[in-house]
Amino acid sequence: MLASLAVADSPASRIRGLLGRSLHDGALLIRPARSAHTLGMRVPIDVAHLDAELRVVRTVRMDRHRLGLPIRGSRAVLEAEAGSFQRWDLQVGDELTVRCDGDPVDQGLNR
Repeated sequence: MLASLAVADSPASRIRGLLGRSLHDGALLIRPARSAHTLGMRVPIDVAHLDAELRVVRTVRMDRHRLGLPIRGSRAVLEAEAGSFQRWDLQVGDELTVRCDGDPVDQGLNR
């Protein structure tokens, strides 16, 4: 799977999440995060809960105006337009790699 990715790793960017963003083929990595919400969202989204190694521990499609529960072992959340995970064939157990210009990026999730 290849997709453009934005990273939300400051308190303000994590709270904002996907609000007001257009991610048609991309995704947003929110870290650290144990849960997600769709309050104020106009459309449903796909959410993947990731462990410290960016391994998918759970995926869910969240409808608008929902609060997700914290997921044990989740250290980050990947959010994308609903239907993206099916197109990308993203499944529980998959391990993601974040790259910048072809080089792996230090994940910094083990803090």
